Amino acid sequence: MSAVSAYGRAIAVVDGAAQPITTVAHVHVAARPLVFVPLALAGEANAPLAAMVGTDPSAPRLLIVPQPRDRGLRFGFAAELADVVLAYLDEFPVAEGEEPTAEDAPQIWVPNAAGLGFLRLFGRSTRFRRTTGQYPVAPGVPVLGRWLTWFAERSEYPGASTLLAATEVLAAHWATGQSALEDANLAALLGWIDPPPGRSPREAARDAEDPLLSPPAGPSTDPSFDNEILAPAIAAYGAAPDGSAVQERARTNLENALRSQTRPTWDLIWRAIELLRGLTPGASVAGRWAVDRRRFAGFHQWLAEDGPPQARRDGAVAAARRLLALEWAQHEYTVSRSFDDPLVMADFRVTGEAFRGTVVELDPERRVENENGNLVKRPRVVVRTEDPVQLAPGTAVGSPVRPKQFGRILEITDGLVTLELDKGIRPAKGGSVLDVLPRVGDELTYTSVLSSGNRGPALPSPEDTPWTHGGPPEPYVPTDEDAVEAWE
Repeated sequence: MSAVSAYGRAIAVVDGAAQPITTVAHVHVAARPLVFVPLALAGEANAPLAAMVGTDPSAPRLLIVPQPRDRGLRFGFAAELADVVLAYLDEFPVAEGEEPTAEDAPQIWVPNAAGLGFLRLFGRSTRFRRTTGQYPVAPGVPVLGRWLTWFAERSEYPGASTLLAATEVLAAHWATGQSALEDANLAALLGWIDPPPGRSPREAARDAEDPLLSPPAGPSTDPSFDNEILAPAIAAYGAAPDGSAVQERARTNLENALRSQTRPTWDLIWRAIELLRGLTPGASVAGRWAVDRRRFAGFHQWLAEDGPPQARRDGAVAAARRLLALEWAQHEYTVSRSFDDPLVMADFRVTGEAFRGTVVELDPERRVENENGNLVKRPRVVVRTEDPVQLAPGTAVGSPVRPKQFGRILEITDGLVTLELDKGIRPAKGGSVLDVLPRVGDELTYTSVLSSGNRGPALPSPEDTPWTHGGPPEPYVPTDEDAVEAWE
């Protein structure tokens, strides 16, 4: 937990209301997202029970599996879900080519981290399925599986916005007066942030503990609901003759019961989306969304060219590349958030990796001798600060106010930090160096948390994988074993 988050929680406890811990939104909120509320059968690993899905807050579509242990009904559910999701994806055209592009990209919202896990496993269990032979599935099912796997993998990249869990996004922008574990309850979290009329945040959070008022946000269901309502409804459906009016009534009763468990969560997710739409996006959000669009376009073209489904396991080189990409994405996301948001930057001021102060001296014409013996301009800036600076001389620093200007620390003495500026100091044609430099009296923040162009060490191609890591991997070809992989 960051210092700002901890402080926000303390204030929330005292004031009895959630506290903002950001000044801007750090995710892209799509104009037309797809909301997905999954339910799974208790005691059966990732066995789909129902899903409320759609793009219209007032017109959700409920898909159910009336007998979750029936393989055929499970894949019937998968086929229905494929129809909905693939139709949504078709709303985002891609210009294919050497570098495919898309003007916009899809965005899926789920209630919580468990919802992310459900989609990941559901994608894994459907992307290898065969449309012919034993146990054939509808043509859209394996395509759905590949897309859900792509969304799940993309969601692991910090800052990506194609698949979002409402609880995680809200908790990154507001601090509540409850524990992080309690923040995983979407109803309780929203109760602190945006309580219903007539209820205080604490009262709304307590209401969320009552499964009759706030059913679990899935994919798990309430045990009392399972025992008293769900089990008898499934049994009634199973006991009815196939195709009979009795079975149809039993299915309707089951749908009504499952709708009562999914609709409250559906409404909560849309409330969360509207809250986040009320925040101004951070300056770097658009750039990250552009990356999401490129990744979407690239995978869209991969499927159009009959690329195989994602392998069950990465080879050594692919796994190392993915790990490096995730680490680099985390670093860049941390940097961009701190440059976008002074409250995020405040965490680094607490740790001494950043400081804020007043410019008290400026030597714009200072020159020093470089390694070639030439005199080069290196303006000197002295900043007075009360922050606990924990940076050594020679440390590179930058400022959010001038994101392309960088310097190095020369010395720190008695609350005075002396900097040497070495990048981003050249004025525009016809301008003065004073136009691009800070001025005496300016309030500025400098930080050592900077963007890095280094994405990590060079890795061999998969064909050059050393024998210590299994040697060159065999080209991945889906097998019959993949096609019958268990749901879990």
